[in-house]
Amino acid sequence: MSDLARNAVIAAILLAFSIGSGALTTMQDPSTGEQLITILRDSILGETAETSGLVLAGKLFLNNLQACVVMFLGGASLGVLTVFVITVNGFVIGSVLELVRQEHSVVFMVAAVVPHGVFEIPAFLLSGALGFMLARALWNEWVSGNDAAAEALGLGRTFLFRVVPLVALAAVVEAFITPQILQIFI
Repeated sequence: MSDLARNAVIAAILLAFSIGSGALTTMQDPSTGEQLITILRDSILGETAETSGLVLAGKLFLNNLQACVVMFLGGASLGVLTVFVITVNGFVIGSVLELVRQEHSVVFMVAAVVPHGVFEIPAFLLSGALGFMLARALWNEWVSGNDAAAEALGLGRTFLFRVVPLVALAAVVEAFITPQILQIFI
């Protein structure tokens, strides 16, 4: 298994645990999910309900890219920021998914997530993995004098050529395709 894959598995485990925590919290107190949905609408989407799909795609792209950049560059905090962003986002995702599950069917929930999630989740996990790899590169430089800059450059290229396109695809699908699929269930 490659180093990238091992670190992506670590990110996936953290994400799964935090999604489960968010879902359990909202299962016990649905107001948690309701508050998070309100915060998401206000802070991320704002008034996008009245805007074009292109504007929505742009806002989704920038929001998700920001989270991925912070996860990747959070490796400079020896991974502390990377872990924080993964777990907070996972908690929010789990909480919102549980609220949607309570209000709709599981099929609706899957239809709301899978179309864009097949791009967004891998981008998220890759960003976390790259953040962990950056943390290890910096640690190795401090401990043994290895050149972290050279490794960081390679990690940055991976981020640019793998993560950014996935985030862009996810945003386009979430803005244009997911709403069309959800119309079938509403």
